[in-house]
Amino acid sequence: MGSATAAGASVSSRMILMRAAFFTLCALVFLPALAQAKHGGVTRHYKFDIKMQNVTRLCQTKSIVTVNGQLPGPRIIAREGDRLLIKVVNNVQYNVTIHWHGVRQLRSGWADGPAYITQCPIQTGQTYVYNFTVTGQRGTLFWHAHISWLRATLYGPIVILPKKHASYPFPQPFKEVPIVFGEWWKADTETIISQALKTGGAPNLSDAYTMNGFPGPLYNCSAKDTFKLKVKPGKTYLLRLINAVLNDELFFSIANHTLTIVETDAVYVKPFKTHTVLITPGQTTNVLLRAKSKAPNVTFVMAARPYATGPGAFDNTTVTGFLEYAKPSSPSKPKASKLPILKPTLPKFNDTAFAMKFAQKLRSLNTARFPAKVPQTVDKQFFFTVGLGVNPCPKNQTCQGPNNTMLAASINNVSFVMPSTALLQAHFFKQSNGVYTTDFPTKPLFKFNYTGTPPSNMMVTSGTKVVVLPFNTTVELVMQDTSIIGAESHPLHLHGFNFFVVGQGFGNFKPKRDPKNFNLVDPVERNTVGVPSGGWVAIRFLADNPGVWFMHCHLEVHTSWGLKMAWVVMDGKGRKQKLPPPPADLPKC
Repeated sequence: MGSATAAGASVSSRMILMRAAFFTLCALVFLPALAQAKHGGVTRHYKFDIKMQNVTRLCQTKSIVTVNGQLPGPRIIAREGDRLLIKVVNNVQYNVTIHWHGVRQLRSGWADGPAYITQCPIQTGQTYVYNFTVTGQRGTLFWHAHISWLRATLYGPIVILPKKHASYPFPQPFKEVPIVFGEWWKADTETIISQALKTGGAPNLSDAYTMNGFPGPLYNCSAKDTFKLKVKPGKTYLLRLINAVLNDELFFSIANHTLTIVETDAVYVKPFKTHTVLITPGQTTNVLLRAKSKAPNVTFVMAARPYATGPGAFDNTTVTGFLEYAKPSSPSKPKASKLPILKPTLPKFNDTAFAMKFAQKLRSLNTARFPAKVPQTVDKQFFFTVGLGVNPCPKNQTCQGPNNTMLAASINNVSFVMPSTALLQAHFFKQSNGVYTTDFPTKPLFKFNYTGTPPSNMMVTSGTKVVVLPFNTTVELVMQDTSIIGAESHPLHLHGFNFFVVGQGFGNFKPKRDPKNFNLVDPVERNTVGVPSGGWVAIRFLADNPGVWFMHCHLEVHTSWGLKMAWVVMDGKGRKQKLPPPPADLPKC
């Protein structure tokens, strides 16, 4: 009996030793992989479950479309050079796509995400894996739905860290905090835009703005729904600001604190200090916040409210959060009473002069490590007017646009009509016939005083038209705001590319005068730029990414009305200059 027990103990101890050896071996195999996963050049897997979730804001509960039940959605974290495999499973009644806003998608256009441009939507019960590599980018971007108005609740941050051992070109922050601005409606947003498109009028305004999903105490019964940023005295924080709002540009400020801007749209800029940041929908801005050396007995308000220039109504409310200083806790002292609150001063809602000055301060770093590769020569020049217009009201219907018309928006007077087949598939398989035409006008067909008295005919034309560019074409594009219906700032977003903002100004662009003042040394590099209200902006980019690339106003209402178009960039001759075939799981229309 005793010998049997001893034998059992011996076997048992051998098994323990074998297990220990096995786990040691596993650790040796997997630890380098984990270390590598931490430092870049690896594949990262995410799963996005698109599902309905009950959320209560402004005293009211409603069911919203979410990723994994979260608002904002989950944070994507990667390093420059990482490959991302993001499995999106659609469990809701709506068709869904996700766009990785600002990711260049070099030769991975099938993963870009705008519905009916690069893919058919993911239908209810279906799955699609977005597969792309982050190449030559680091900083803050974001992801959002790219179909109808679903991005009202489907959005979240993308944080791209530098490669292993690469440092920031500014002081290393103590902590990094994404702050995502959103917009909240009590009503269902899909119903709102559907009704607006039927009646031809402007859609109902939102009821609140949000900061990391929370409206803050200025809104009805929202004191508990307030984002709080807790800081330690003397520490530096990197705030990753993201404007995921649907229809408004925002001013943002923190009471009694200065912000240092160090990056826009995931590109480093020459740092400059400001009390107020202007950020349009689709833009991201990284700022350094240096906390005061001693904890003051004050709570500081962080506030954002709209910069609005157009003729229409807008949600003129303010989202607020609190900046609170951590205090050393002392058990002997009683709890401090409520601290006084300090509020920031923000520019007036229509302060276009501030907007222009702010934009002109942004400059690329343009160092040996981070050069500004501005195209110095131009192969093709384009002049696009952007703005509003109208369509005739259908027979036997009353419409809510001016003089019984339907509101529309256009580029060069072409209001873009969404196809029912994805443009990228039609292009790749050479089946464009009946899907799109290649006659998008390179300049306005009808000249007028763009920022002066509007022409009597405000009707737009319609079509699914694209511009075709040979591979590696250098492009200069001037975008001119128009005063048809009313001058307005338009944040234009280009998919698939970053571009350089080489010039901007008020009034009509003068081709003989204005290019002389273009900045071709250190212009800011972006993916989304505000066309100034009653003015123009000039950008340059190199068409080095084969595929079909959407360009549109990031005010969602203007996109819905047709302020959008697409660039088709042809394959180059080299093997790495061609678009690969679509993945097997690409959704079908």
